[in-house]
Amino acid sequence: MSTTVVQTKYGQVKGEQAGEVSVWKGIPYAKAERFQPPQKPDAWEGIYEAVQFGAAAVQPQSEVMGFLGAAIKEEDTNEACHYLNIWSPAADERKRPVMVWIHGGAFLNGAGSTPSYDGTSFAANHDVVVVTINYRLGVFGFLHLGSIDEQKYAGSGNCGILDQIAALEWVKENIEGFGGDPNNITIFGESAGAMSVGILLTLPNAKPLFQKAILQSGAGRNVLSAVVAGQVCKGILANLEIGTDDLVKLQELSAAELLEASKHVPPMMLGPVVDGVVIHEPPEAALGKGVCRDITVLIGTNKDEYNLYSILDTSLDQLDDEGIEQRLEHALPGKWPHIAPHLQNRPLNRELIEQMMTFDIFTAPAIYLAEEQAKHGGEVWMYRFDWETPILNGSLKSCHALEIPFVWNTAGRGAESLLGSAPNQELSDRMHKAWAAFAKYGDPNIEELPAWPAYQEKNRATMLFNQDCKIVNDPQRELRLLWSAGEVSTQ
Repeated sequence: MSTTVVQTKYGQVKGEQAGEVSVWKGIPYAKAERFQPPQKPDAWEGIYEAVQFGAAAVQPQSEVMGFLGAAIKEEDTNEACHYLNIWSPAADERKRPVMVWIHGGAFLNGAGSTPSYDGTSFAANHDVVVVTINYRLGVFGFLHLGSIDEQKYAGSGNCGILDQIAALEWVKENIEGFGGDPNNITIFGESAGAMSVGILLTLPNAKPLFQKAILQSGAGRNVLSAVVAGQVCKGILANLEIGTDDLVKLQELSAAELLEASKHVPPMMLGPVVDGVVIHEPPEAALGKGVCRDITVLIGTNKDEYNLYSILDTSLDQLDDEGIEQRLEHALPGKWPHIAPHLQNRPLNRELIEQMMTFDIFTAPAIYLAEEQAKHGGEVWMYRFDWETPILNGSLKSCHALEIPFVWNTAGRGAESLLGSAPNQELSDRMHKAWAAFAKYGDPNIEELPAWPAYQEKNRATMLFNQDCKIVNDPQRELRLLWSAGEVSTQ
């Protein structure tokens, strides 16, 4: 039998050999009806040809995703999107570490088939099995119909999270046949993918499915309350002119009609919800109880995350001091009155907005998760990605998503528009190897990097990834203290 033919619990799958690596694409890991939890996939007779990526989740077109080289064509999407992809050195009995990637995209966009997520280098260079997955997005993955009919649509506001759990269950059950170790699984993700990881860390039915977690530019803060998610749901129903007593009509609509009706929803307002069914409490509340202290964690952010979004906002350069203050007051409700007095000697400009928003949206939640993990005796390592892209006259700096092709060693696979013509290969080699080491041993230390201590409250050791990598203790101490209501100036 060919080494690319593997027996799963649902039937045989045949992949293809790509150089030193075996690859299986588009394996079905679940099936689901609209707005319902995923179910086990149907078994099949014969051999399933796993040589083409499966359909991505239905999603809107996105200028940002296109810029990142991660755009998905409409014809490549479908509501039936429950597929995963595997890269392995060999389908043998070696039981290698497994890395399962959860893609980002604001819970609206993305797919496991994005070129930057090609697992070839991890498999060929570091003897790791890599899995990427699709999961339902937007209105299909996170419409909280349970706020209206909690019996028929229980959990509908978290279908995307349930899909992720279903994929992890499939991996746990089947990955050994692909040369992976079902008892050495690392989940990792970026942006909404990392926010998903932050949720999975706290769910009792998910935690037995992995041993380690990596969170890139996301943590455990981004969930909606049931009230807010219910309001979003009613707004979409109103757009469709469907009454709350006539939800059956939702099944008669095309995917395009549902997508169109949800286009008015602000960013991040169709996402995981504390529904009392799938997610019982805000993840940060659970983290504060030490529920994931038995999971080894690597977490970090990029130095200038928000620049990816601010670059599209030309109005920022037109704002005077009062306009900047109003923008920050609106963006940081409850925080800005405390923070503002400590910034009196700082110019009120675009750079200040970018720094404040980066810290509030990305850095502060990451620090909170790391500190709660450390406080409860869990192992956690912290990093910050500081390398700046030269494109757009350097205005993006170390923006959101910039670290992805470094982690995956895929700079030449669609990320050129973000990285420019000369990305730092040495830095990519170091990050790529550190991530693989973490997946193997639960420790990102490698000889090519300075000694990397675990993150603890007494040191807050953070690896800064740049041309020269170094450890800095508590690199944003002033802002950290401000966000925790300390009285330290950022001058």
